[in-house]
Amino acid sequence: MTTIAIEPASARSLKNHVSIGQSVRNSLSMAARGLIKMRRTPEQLIDVTVQPIVFTVMFTYIFGGAIAGSVADYLPFLLPGILVQTVITTSVVTGVQLREDMDKGVFDRFRSLPIARVAPLAGALLGDTVRYAIATTITFATGYIMGYRPAGGLAGVIAAGLLVIAASWAISWIFAFFGVIARSAASVQGISFLILFPLTFLSNAFVPADTLPPALEWFVGINPVSHLVTAARLLTSGADASADVVSTLIGALVIVAVFAPLTVRAYMRRA
Repeated sequence: MTTIAIEPASARSLKNHVSIGQSVRNSLSMAARGLIKMRRTPEQLIDVTVQPIVFTVMFTYIFGGAIAGSVADYLPFLLPGILVQTVITTSVVTGVQLREDMDKGVFDRFRSLPIARVAPLAGALLGDTVRYAIATTITFATGYIMGYRPAGGLAGVIAAGLLVIAASWAISWIFAFFGVIARSAASVQGISFLILFPLTFLSNAFVPADTLPPALEWFVGINPVSHLVTAARLLTSGADASADVVSTLIGALVIVAVFAPLTVRAYMRRA
């Protein structure tokens, strides 16, 4: 026998008259819920704690001598690329966890509460920025332990970290959309990595673009991930990064402008 959940009329009425301020407070509460989940299940943080360390150490010592001649010379080139790859990959978790919560009926229970309907979605996206910050901090800390000393100093590191976090938050809207419309969490993860792997590995994150065959060099040149990596690399080195920063921010705004309405519309139909 199928059980039909009926939302209380009082809750529906309140949701229809939620103010912007209350929506923001509800979203922050949902973001706090996500942080509590991380604290109670710390294994969820493996991708933002262990992965940056493994990738930084592995790629540095495997490719450092071949590409730059030494680990010390390769780290300033590699670390911004590892940072971008790690944080962008982390944004996939947003869509996967959204799908898991919807499959488990968590969002159905939220419908019975007198909160803004969009709060669970907005809270999930907001809470995951903490994951990006953790991944960013650990990546730079690992590089520092290995001898990385960015010419741009602390200001350059912070600027690069904030730019990567902002871009990853924008990209997370794409995976949130997949999380809402996909049939399972596994399919969200599969689709997301099918998109991310070519974008991250066919970029200038690990090797200079001019060392690639002409066709790949052309793709790397138009790859938005390459612009983000270049911006982070220039910021940490203390060079002028204005052109790539502007390109990255425009790209991020375009992603949000396209996928935020699509995601919210798809989510509201199910919420």
